[in-house]
Amino acid sequence: MWMGDYVSGEGLSDDEVHMKYALEVLRRFSMMESNSVGSPIVPGFKISREENDDFVDETYYKQLVGSLMYLTTTRPDMMFVTCLISRYMTKPTKIHLQAAKRALRYLKGTVNYGIHYKKGGDGELLAFTDSDYAGDMEDRMSTSGYVFLMNSSAVSWCSKKQPIVTLSTTEAEFVAAAVCACQGVWI
Repeated sequence: MWMGDYVSGEGLSDDEVHMKYALEVLRRFSMMESNSVGSPIVPGFKISREENDDFVDETYYKQLVGSLMYLTTTRPDMMFVTCLISRYMTKPTKIHLQAAKRALRYLKGTVNYGIHYKKGGDGELLAFTDSDYAGDMEDRMSTSGYVFLMNSSAVSWCSKKQPIVTLSTTEAEFVAAAVCACQGVWI
């Protein structure tokens, strides 16, 4: 399934196309009847590569993560969890699949979410950035994230593991701020 399948002359607005795609993702992975949750990941949840856990079908997991990756083009709220679960594309375990299915449960309650751009506004550019200190359980690297808003709509966002191991929360925040500032200069 590709987003282009929905754009082929059906006369739907962008919002309707993205909502239809989100519903199709839920149908494809049998999550239409699931209960929705309020966040895409449990706050403070740490995920790692469990060698002892049962492995799940790698192809199924890759399809699920790929579908979520495509959604991040209009759903920055799904970016962190999608980047997190995409680190385990080879030999995914039950815990990784549970995290991915929680993201789908969040999607179920938020299918009508998305970025809405409107005309006009004052053109004010706002940026927000944050990081988690040593959040990756394997290599202790931190994850940085930022979002830029113009006229209260997201125009640029990122969630990415930092390329270095930081020695303090202050250093992790500084690295995140530097990445955000570079993007701000580019914008």
